Parts: sequence; structure tokens; C-alpha cells
Amino acid sequence: MTRGLLASAVALAALGAAGASAQASDEAFADQISTGRALFAANCAACHGADLTGGQFATGVKGPAFLARWGGQPASALVNYIATSMPPGGGGRLSAAQYNALAALILAENGFAGDVALATAEIPLPPRGQGEEGSGLGLPGVSSRYPFPAAPTIPDPFAGYTPVTQDELVNPAPEDWVAWRRSQLGQGYSPLAQVTTQNVSRLAVAWAQALPAGPTLAEPLVRDGVMYVHAFGDEVFAFDAATGRQIWRYRRQLPEGTMPLGKKTISLWDDRVILATSDLHVMALDARTGRPVWDVAIPTQGRGGLRLNGGTLVADGAVMIGLATQADEGAFIAAFDAASGQHLWSFNTVAHADEPGGNTWNGLPDNQRRGGSVWTSGSFDPQTGLALWGVAQTYDTAALRDLVPGQNNDGLFTNSTLAFRPRTGELVWYFQHMPNDQYDLDWVFERTLGEVNGRHVVMTGGKEGLLDTLDAATGRYITTADMGYQTFITAIDPVTGRKQVDPALVPGRDRDAVFMCPHAGGGRNWSPGAFDDATDTLFMNYRDTCMELRPRADGGFLSTGVDIYYSAPADSDGNFGILQAMDMATGTVRWEHRRRAPYNAGMLATAGGLLFSGAMDREFMAFDQATGRQVWRTGLSGVPNASPITYSVNGRQYVAVVTGMGNPLAFGLPNFTPELPVPEVNSASVTVFALDGGQ
Repeated sequence: MTRGLLASAVALAALGAAGASAQASDEAFADQISTGRALFAANCAACHGADLTGGQFATGVKGPAFLARWGGQPASALVNYIATSMPPGGGGRLSAAQYNALAALILAENGFAGDVALATAEIPLPPRGQGEEGSGLGLPGVSSRYPFPAAPTIPDPFAGYTPVTQDELVNPAPEDWVAWRRSQLGQGYSPLAQVTTQNVSRLAVAWAQALPAGPTLAEPLVRDGVMYVHAFGDEVFAFDAATGRQIWRYRRQLPEGTMPLGKKTISLWDDRVILATSDLHVMALDARTGRPVWDVAIPTQGRGGLRLNGGTLVADGAVMIGLATQADEGAFIAAFDAASGQHLWSFNTVAHADEPGGNTWNGLPDNQRRGGSVWTSGSFDPQTGLALWGVAQTYDTAALRDLVPGQNNDGLFTNSTLAFRPRTGELVWYFQHMPNDQYDLDWVFERTLGEVNGRHVVMTGGKEGLLDTLDAATGRYITTADMGYQTFITAIDPVTGRKQVDPALVPGRDRDAVFMCPHAGGGRNWSPGAFDDATDTLFMNYRDTCMELRPRADGGFLSTGVDIYYSAPADSDGNFGILQAMDMATGTVRWEHRRRAPYNAGMLATAGGLLFSGAMDREFMAFDQATGRQVWRTGLSGVPNASPITYSVNGRQYVAVVTGMGNPLAFGLPNFTPELPVPEVNSASVTVFALDGGQ
């Protein structure tokens, strides 16, 4: 049951018990029943009958048959059931107060009085010997005239369930996809090889499920044949990963006025699914039932404008989550105990004056330091025990652009990699990839762990299309690979990795318009790449777009006084979607594939020699890892936003992709390909493919 409904049910229960007179309680209960009766007539009577005794399409919700179904259960369970399941497939359309009013009506019709504590009381059992077969709520009852043949036995998907361990999250079974990018190493690579470049043409839809319409950004997770999908509106589904049969659904009742935000990740830990919610909570669901285990509010430290559109990382028993904001004092990362939800620590990603890095903000007071948002999940390195997080830039560029004498204007910890001890929040090392970013070119994306040239490294890239490699234990800079499309960085220090910007391309209200590549939307963006550790190859997609930064007299997207306009490159061939294979051992591009429509989804690499990704034209494609040649394609009903995944059940390999338009990196991109409009009706779904005819 959700916290909102529980609180409302408690309030309903307390009408006659919290210092009010019995008369006031009775009047309040009568008013609620009256409200419930009007709601029932408008929403329920067509199926359940105007007098609650049943209709053509559903059984009654009063009398012995109803009590036979609900007797002995907590009254609060009825409130939750109505809110999430009625009408079938359409729950959650009313407010929490309206669902409580409906429950009050039903309970009153079954003998409840206003002074009964609904949150704690049990619904009474029916009189002995009474009660007919029926669902109580939902589908019509079943006649006993002729027995139905026995239904097939559905195996319990959680029989023999074992808790998810830390070792499993960094080294999962080949058939599973248990974390964002498959494991907490962030590689996006699967050892499955049943689907290959030779047979990929036989991929066909195995099953599909509709999801709530809206931005759907999170990769599904799969473990032991169960798929967990985070959907828009803070909903979580569990499906049979082989058939698509729904096992359970959790739907959060968000407070009125809360804007639902798509999330990029959820996490598995022990026997739980852990997620962040749009109303700034972190919570754990039972992985077997979808029922909440704990639910805690994130301490906001008195800051406004915070939002959660990234996702959780759970490592060493700590749940970590980054927040985003453009308000004063900047953003932060918070951590909670995975067992209890207890708050463990918070770390300011915009360093305050009395904190390490606090002397890098051009002398600004804390309440004028902004940015440092975290809107992508982190990785975890089992060799060092460190959680690795990326931090974004600041939009308040004017405060840092021009160096104040005697100050430092790097702006830590914007555009940095941060390495934490998960349980304590100790910052072991950091590396700032791009100080004093004047362009909105974030480095907030995935951190990928691997072995390159005999060293244990972490790799990450910014919107520029530069890919930095660092020593994973110390954060020491090793090298940078350039995808070849940025035009504003003229040199990189080979020892420190510090990047030198062309001073003629620094924008501002007091300067002429600046033209440079890439656009502030990326280049590459949060859609993650995939890394093959065996060949040192990082596969990335990129949008070949540029921008003009035009000064304006007042305001502006960036506080230096400029607005940003999309542009094609001067030498554009009309192909804006780029796919590259980068040799991270040498920093050279092995091959490149260009296409008209820009990419919108991340990358999946498999041991079958395949790469999968999706684009703005709703195409889902596979490529040959060795050459970049496209070897398979299909059309989707919506735009794929998250990265595809692959998994196996009973020896059969599946490839899954979710759709749901709304990924922020796609804004503006449809203008580049006007002949390929995005769908006017925004749907969302998970579609799963497998080889037609088996292996």
C-alpha cells in the first residue's frame, strides 16, 4: 500500500477518534459516504450495479459474496486494491481522497460504522455457511453449473528465490541483466551468443506489453526469468521474461501537483527492487510481490527546485541517488541503508566554501553557487570498493567565465568523476574533466570499468565526444580519445588531461555570436555506450550537430547572456546519426557508420558479434561489431529511449527494448529530419525479440 493511501486511510479511520465528538465523526463519515455514492454512480455502477449488488459485468460489492472474498483482511487492503486495480487496467485515475470515499461507501454498505478504525480493523467474515463464489471486486462471478476444465499450472517464478548479492551485481550469471548496463561495471556487454550476425535476420517479436504512456527511460532488469520494468508515472512492473505475463504491478500515488519524471535506472538488492520517486523519496519493493518494504523522504537540506530523473545505485548495502537542480547551493548525492532506508550521508556536488574544492568558485558565496546536477546513475568497482559518479555543469556560466584576481574559477565538482566509499560517503578521489564549462556540455554520464593496456581503468565521455581514461584506483589521468566532431578544444595536457578552449569561442553577451560543434544537447549524451573488454573496443553513438550561441540584451539560456540554436555542421552530408567503434588502447576509430536519423537509445553489445541501438525514426537496429555494417532492422511503435538489453530463459536468448518518447536529449532533433516526424500519439511499451523457430 502506498504511503499516500495509508495516510488517507488512517485519516479516514480517525474521523471519530482524534479529539472530535461522536456527532462530528458521524457527520464526517456521512459526508464521505455521500461523496462515495456519487463517485460509485459515475464510475462503478455500470458494472457492479447501482445498488452495489452486482450487474452484468461484475459481481456485487456488498453482502456474503463480497465478505467471502474480503472477510478477515485489513480494511486498508481494500482501499489499496480499489486505487490500483479498479477498473481493471485503469486504476489510479481518481485522487486518494476519492478512493477512500469509495471504500467508505462499500464498507458502510457491509455494516461498518463511522467509528471503526479502518486502518487497523479487519473486514468481518460472512455469516457461517453463506457466501458464493466470485471475485468480490473485478470480474463477474463464476457459475457452478458446469465446472471449468482445470487451468494449466503456472510455475511459481519465485520458487527457490535467492537474495541478490553484491558479487552477483558485478558478475551476473550470463543469462541475467541485473543492473543498469547489465552489471555495475557499466559495460553494457552480454556474453550471450545464440543470436549472431549469421542468424539475426530471424529475430521476431516474442512478446510485447504496453506501458503507461510517457517518457520511459530505464533499461529493464532481468533475473531468473523475471523482468522488472520501470514505467512512467513511478510505476514498476514484474513480467515473466519468457512470455510477458504480468506477475505484479506497483503504482505510486504521487502527491497532487507532483510532476512525474522518467527515471533512468532502478536497482535489485537482496530481495528488493529499489527506486527513486518523483516526489523525492527512495523506496524498496519486495521483488516477489511488489509490496513496499520501506519508503523514506530524501533530506533536501532546505533546497528548492530539486528533481529526481536519474536512478539508484546500490553497492555495499548502500542506496545512492543523485539529485538535479538549478537553484542556489547546487545539487547533491545522498545515500541510504538498503536494509532499512536510514539516511547515511549526503555530498554536495557544488563545493561550499568550507568544503574541499570550495575555493574554486571565483569567490562566490554559497548561495550563489549553482549546478552540479546528477541525473545518471553511477557504477561500482569491486576491485577498489569505490562507487563512481558523474556530475554535470552549471548553467550560471557568468559567475565563472572571467577569473577574479586571486581566485580559482574551475567550479568543482562540476563535470567531474567522484569516487566514494558507499557506506561512508568518503570522497577517495575526483577528476574534473572540463573545468569552467561555458557551453552546457555535461560529463554526467556512465562510468565504464575495464582493463586497457594492462591497467584497471574507468572510462567516460562528455557531450563533446571526448573519452577520458583514468586509473580506477587513484583517478590519475591516462589519456583522451576524440571521436572527431568537436571544434572548440584546441589542446589537452598529456599529463594532467586539462583541456584548453579556443578563447575566440568563449560566448557572452558582450561578444559576437559563436558557432561551434557539438550542440549543447550532445554530441554524445546520456545514452550509454558498450565496451568489449576482450578487444578494448568502446561502441558509442553520436549526433553530428552544432550550435550557434547568440548574445541577447538580457536573460539567456546561459547566464553569460546567450541563447543556443541548433545547426547542422558546415560540411554536413545530411547524416546526423553516427555510430563508432573506438579502440581505447590506441585512441583510434576502427570504423564509423553514418545514417540520416539521429540515435536516441544507448548501445548493447553481445558475444554474438552484434551491436543493437535505436533512433529517432523509431527504427531498432543491429550492426556487425567487426565492420559496423547494419545486419537487421525493425520498426517500433514509439521512439526507443533507453538502451536495449539481452537475456536468456530456458536456453533461449531474448533482446528487449522499451519505447516512450520524452527523452530530453531528443528535443530539437526532429527538426533535422522533417521527413521523419515523431509519433503524435505518444505510447510506451516493452518489446521483446527472439529467433523465430528457436535456435
